[in-house]
Amino acid sequence: MTRSPARTLRALATLGAALALAACSHLPHVHWPWQARSPPTPEMSHDLVVTSLAGGQAAAYPQFWKRNTLVLDLRGISGSGGVALTPRAGASWPVRLALRVTPGSVGELDVKADERQVFPVVPQGTGPLDLELSPGLYSATTERITVNWAPAPAL
Repeated sequence: MTRSPARTLRALATLGAALALAACSHLPHVHWPWQARSPPTPEMSHDLVVTSLAGGQAAAYPQFWKRNTLVLDLRGISGSGGVALTPRAGASWPVRLALRVTPGSVGELDVKADERQVFPVVPQGTGPLDLELSPGLYSATTERITVNWAPAPAL
């Protein structure tokens, strides 16, 4: 039994396409629609100078941009304490600023700048909370923002 040349050519083309897809699926830079994407890791930023209110020394809390909001990651806080935020020398305040906390780590955050805003932190939850500061809380001329945290107030 002889095969027609067109049928043989189709079989070879199908085999070649299958081999090419199999080879490309293992490349790290190729993304196929059926593969799950891993979330991108945020690029660390140093837009704000963060200092401890207790001693005035530099405090190491990660900062990163989430779209157009600068997020200060305070997930490591507990008990009570506070930090002062100022923009880097020669820089200005970000237009949008958020504080990331872990549910239940503290009871509330008290943020003071041109105005004051108190954020209650819910005691339950699985993921981190991003608490975005109100637009009128600080302005371009604000010298510093203080963030104090404490356990939940007793009722």
